[in-house]
Amino acid sequence: MSRPEELADALAKVRERIAAACRAAGRGEDEVGLVVVTKFFPASDVRLLAGLGVTDVGENRHQEARAKAEECADLGLRWHYIGGLQTNKAAAVARYADVVESVDRPELVTRLARGATETERQVDVLLQVSLDPPAAEHRFGAAPEALGALAESVVAAGEALRLRGLMAVAPLGEDPATAFARLAEVRAAFLSDHPDATLLSAGMSGDLEQAISAGATHVRVGSAVLGPRPQVQ
Repeated sequence: MSRPEELADALAKVRERIAAACRAAGRGEDEVGLVVVTKFFPASDVRLLAGLGVTDVGENRHQEARAKAEECADLGLRWHYIGGLQTNKAAAVARYADVVESVDRPELVTRLARGATETERQVDVLLQVSLDPPAAEHRFGAAPEALGALAESVVAAGEALRLRGLMAVAPLGEDPATAFARLAEVRAAFLSDHPDATLLSAGMSGDLEQAISAGATHVRVGSAVLGPRPQVQ
């Protein structure tokens, strides 16, 4: 099977999984968007995906993301930065990313706003909320109780940034359905204060069904579309 055929087949299967999960949750199929995560895969795959109707692409390494965004600038794609973000790289990320999904501390907000302002862009922001236990090591994301202040810092940044919602990853070793049920509660409280921040990015190749059941508006899928990551990284 050729690479275009591989991607077309895998993408069709993922889209059907999303559609089936929406039906099971009593949601419309148009309520959940797909972000294809192309980390470690070449720009040629991005071009093939765009030809198959993919509009949103996710990356989590700055140098790779910037290079692909530049190489594929003619495709009109929406680029999502989804990885942990170093403060000193945030301004540079804001110069090409349309959505930054991993904002978890105020320092990032300041740098993102600077980069967006310098290039006269508006960047959509999702706050990454941690679903890990409080004592867990290597936590990613802001604690749920910190979301209010973090959201206010995004709003205070002005037109350069637009608060759009939340992002989360199910902790390793926990039933994703349980983790995403907690996320749904966090989101409900968050929406009471920020009713326009309706996006919820949650769910990946292995747990997108559980995320959709819990209200995800976007799922981030890599391996189920592109296959195993290349060994040379």
